[in-house]
Amino acid sequence: MRILVPIRQTVDHNVQVRPLPDGSGPDVADAPRVVNPFDEIALEAALQLREGGAAEQVIACAIGPSSVEKALRTALAMGADSAVHVPAEDFPQPPDVAALLAALAQRLAVTLVLMGKQEIEGDYGVVPQMLAGRLGWPQAMFAAEIRVAEEDMLEAVCERDAGTCTLRLPLPAVVSADLRLAQPRFVSLPNLMKAKRKPIEAVTPEELNVTFSQHLEILHMEAAEMRRAGEMVENVDQLIEKLRAAGVWPE
Repeated sequence: MRILVPIRQTVDHNVQVRPLPDGSGPDVADAPRVVNPFDEIALEAALQLREGGAAEQVIACAIGPSSVEKALRTALAMGADSAVHVPAEDFPQPPDVAALLAALAQRLAVTLVLMGKQEIEGDYGVVPQMLAGRLGWPQAMFAAEIRVAEEDMLEAVCERDAGTCTLRLPLPAVVSADLRLAQPRFVSLPNLMKAKRKPIEAVTPEELNVTFSQHLEILHMEAAEMRRAGEMVENVDQLIEKLRAAGVWPE
């Protein structure tokens, strides 16, 4: 089994992002970037499958400007066998990402795409589903556990609002990782230094026959209103009275 793990480079979640003065978008030009946490979890799960003998190769890929190579180096340092960079001036929008990943998955002849359920910068959470639809592959979303049931069959325990469900799906397939799927390993400095010398293959969107489109446009962005302090009440009757006065409780 060959596993493709898409890696997105996102703004560090410890950074407080503010809008640009003109409200045209977020001010992230100089913000530090890291591997998207959910993608890091997906990569760890893929490495565990390989170490358990269920997979032969783990391929990391990233789409975006040259800066994403840092994220790919981190993936190589964690243990990915190879890395692929799809160059782009900026980070493309979800439909284009799904199109690129579908073409790349077919080009590399992978049998499993294991990726984070969402990236924390845009929080769209739709690329795995779009990718499965484009490929026509079965999908298991929000996986908290995965295992190879038998040859060419995968079992995934997926989280739902009402609990969990266990899916059994044939390969090739698309699986998205939730928080509980794996705990990413520590990346040592020697492994990071070794990763700097490893080659990263470049595959252009033109080679994948994908043209970018502007699907979404930010019209205006502003900072969220600061949360106001709560008010303590003595009992439920006082709470209901205040809710009625605010017009959010029926008379």
